[in-house]
Amino acid sequence: MAVPLNYIARNLVARRLTTALTAGGMALVVYVFATVLMLAAGLEQTLVATGQDDNVVVIRRSSQTEVQSGISRSQAGVVESLPQIAVGADGHPLVSKEPVVLINLPKRATGKPANVVIRGVTPAGLALRPQVKLVEGRMFQPGTAEVIAGRSIADGFQGAGLGETLRFASRDWTVVGVFDAGRTGFDSEIWGDAEQMLQAFRRINFSSMLFRLNDADDFDAVKATIENDPRLQLEAKREKRFYAEQSEALSKFISYLGTGISIIFSIGAVIGAAITMYASVASRTGEIGTLRALGFSRGSILAAFLGEALLLGLLGGVVGLLGASTMQAVSISTTNFQTFAEIAFSFTLTPKIVIVSLIFALIMGFIGGFLPAARAARMKIVDALRAA
Repeated sequence: MAVPLNYIARNLVARRLTTALTAGGMALVVYVFATVLMLAAGLEQTLVATGQDDNVVVIRRSSQTEVQSGISRSQAGVVESLPQIAVGADGHPLVSKEPVVLINLPKRATGKPANVVIRGVTPAGLALRPQVKLVEGRMFQPGTAEVIAGRSIADGFQGAGLGETLRFASRDWTVVGVFDAGRTGFDSEIWGDAEQMLQAFRRINFSSMLFRLNDADDFDAVKATIENDPRLQLEAKREKRFYAEQSEALSKFISYLGTGISIIFSIGAVIGAAITMYASVASRTGEIGTLRALGFSRGSILAAFLGEALLLGLLGGVVGLLGASTMQAVSISTTNFQTFAEIAFSFTLTPKIVIVSLIFALIMGFIGGFLPAARAARMKIVDALRAA
């Protein structure tokens, strides 16, 4: 015979203060745990969303980032001639040959410098990135010292706002537009004319190439053609995969560090739950004896007290998740370990994080409640009634 669930719930309500304090401790741990996971998920989602399924990024073999890569004009010409590349409305292949450079700019809030990505793009480069929308000003004029800035850069760095002037590569550049890239990695970049950027930074090679396939299924064939050509020494990756790899190092670091901190904090929450449950067992010795006299088995008593602990954990988990969900309105920026460039992203709450956080809370409740529940189940009927 099992102990009714409403009896278990009423016991928690009867001890409102201790229930609130114990659940609150668990909620704080779950809040930290979920927030860290949201931070890692937000970074990963920002960079993964940067890519398109049918776009391909080409960089120099063994290069980890575009900044480390170099593609000569002759190599670019070979890649550009591949028949699998889609053709735009103007009849030209949808290929963008782009120089990518890191520069230092001071932040608006602190004045401290941080790395910012400067990307030279072509008209095809804009067409290949439909998520990028100009929201203020106008597009830069090719062949001029004009640039457009991602929203995160325009808001966060000195000289990057609409109508302001940036100084880099020994030239002054006028910001004539601000674009919104839909919370992708491009929001943390400054774009200008590709040829102007090559001249300004005194470079002869492009950093990367981006092109769109006629058919996304052609990727394997295109990849084999590029990587097996001894003239090229290049490698091709789907754009989504390329940007996903850019987030791996920082995302793992955040996840491991945050999980470690959460586990340390959870020890305190588990101890609090155990103290609460031990106190509950001590104050309800007579009830336990009565339940056993009425025919409830030791297993039922064990399950009842474990149920209370699990309900405490679940309550703490729900409250912690509600608190963590408010962080979705917050955007932060940090340096990406892979590219050493500043990147802005938001906390992202996913169904997986909700499930994992609730499981984490239930585990805390189970660990904290098992020993007190076992003590209650081991009580002899006579001893329990006599103690009452």
